Amino acid sequence: MCTMQSWTCLFLILCSMQSVCHCCDWIQHHFGHLSAEYLSQLEQMGGDITKQNAPVLFPTSLYRHIYDAEFEDKVRFLNETIYQIIKLFDGNRNRKSVTWDKKNLDDFLNILDRQFENLSSCVSPVVKPEKRLKRYFRNLNRKVLRKMNYSAEAWELIRKETKRHLQRLDILVGQISLRTDLTSHLPVYKA
Repeated sequence: MCTMQSWTCLFLILCSMQSVCHCCDWIQHHFGHLSAEYLSQLEQMGGDITKQNAPVLFPTSLYRHIYDAEFEDKVRFLNETIYQIIKLFDGNRNRKSVTWDKKNLDDFLNILDRQFENLSSCVSPVVKPEKRLKRYFRNLNRKVLRKMNYSAEAWELIRKETKRHLQRLDILVGQISLRTDLTSHLPVYKA
């Protein structure tokens, strides 16, 4: 009986390590490639990025806070931010006023979705998303898109804010020290 429990315990440990390793592999080898692709699509879908600022303050303090977080919290933040961006673009079909290239927009959303799906396999779905991040994106929707009647100018502000977020996520991924965060993330088991 004791042997069966030991094997079960070993199996669970190996499974959890494989999930973390898959996540680290994805972040280390694939995140940057997809990030470059969706940033390129974002640039190509429209003209020059507007110089105007959105009436919603960028959550700089939230990013500063997440830089000091644990590995899984950082990955969860990456994932949640990408989800909120997808929701902002894909949930608002009212884009008639913009003259963006539809293929680039579709490619942008498909690549973001792929990044989201792969990061989702890295984090526990039980933990609630960061409230301040959700509130920020809800305010972008309300104070930019709705208030400006989904105008082309409003969507260009959203595109600018999206670019800022995606670039900050790249910085976060670059900041993640895989060896330090991975080893601190793995549980310690004593024999």
